[in-house]
Amino acid sequence: MAANLAPTRFRHMSEQVGRKFAAGVEDFGYAAALLGESLFWIVFGPLLKQRVRLHAVFSEMMSIGVQAIPVLSILALAIGAMMAMQGIYTMQDFGAESQIVNVVATSVTREFGVLIAGIVVAGRSGSAIAARIGTMQMAQEIDALRVMGIAPVRYLVAPVLIAMLVMMPILTILSDCMAILGGSVLAVTELHISMEAYFDRVLVVLEPIDVWQGLIKSLVFGVLITLVATSNGFSAAGGAEGLGRSTTRSVVLCIGAIVVADMIFTFFLVQ
Repeated sequence: MAANLAPTRFRHMSEQVGRKFAAGVEDFGYAAALLGESLFWIVFGPLLKQRVRLHAVFSEMMSIGVQAIPVLSILALAIGAMMAMQGIYTMQDFGAESQIVNVVATSVTREFGVLIAGIVVAGRSGSAIAARIGTMQMAQEIDALRVMGIAPVRYLVAPVLIAMLVMMPILTILSDCMAILGGSVLAVTELHISMEAYFDRVLVVLEPIDVWQGLIKSLVFGVLITLVATSNGFSAAGGAEGLGRSTTRSVVLCIGAIVVADMIFTFFLVQ
């Protein structure tokens, strides 16, 4: 009996893995199709007299960027102070605590600033986008748009993509500045240096490539958040419970995609 159960369990596990892999490939293909169609409407929409609505773009920019400034600033400030605190106390054992300015400046601009911005936007705006589109999908408003001759991707996805590409670099710069400012509070307090000396050292240490790394990552993160959030919204089904699952899945996948993309970028950029 046990000998018969082993092949059955293995077959069942293999089927589950195969279904998950096929679903992942399907999701990736659907997201790629959304990106291609969004770019089509952004570029060729004006020629077809179906341009992306500027009002919708500005509305998304306000929701994604401007309204996220308070929470992003607080988080970046706190994380910058935490990095400086841990760095100072760790480097004291080696007598190198004065190098904390270099560590905070480079690590924030290359990695942590854009990560903070990406995670905040994924958790705040990605979930809202998925919930909004999912609600429209289950209320058959997406089908109504198609009946009226309005392409849902042009109406719903393209404005979000444009807003993400504009606001993510801005939020990244804000996150960098606030995190470096947070680090300065600990550096001035613990190392007894002036604020002016701290920022002079930051400007000496930083190079344009450090800032550009974060900005390039922010564009990729913006595209990933848009595709993951909208694709989960369009695939929502099953009432309120299904909408909750799609929203949760959107946030988890957005953050996972951001972390994996950041790892890949870091691997190639440090070579």
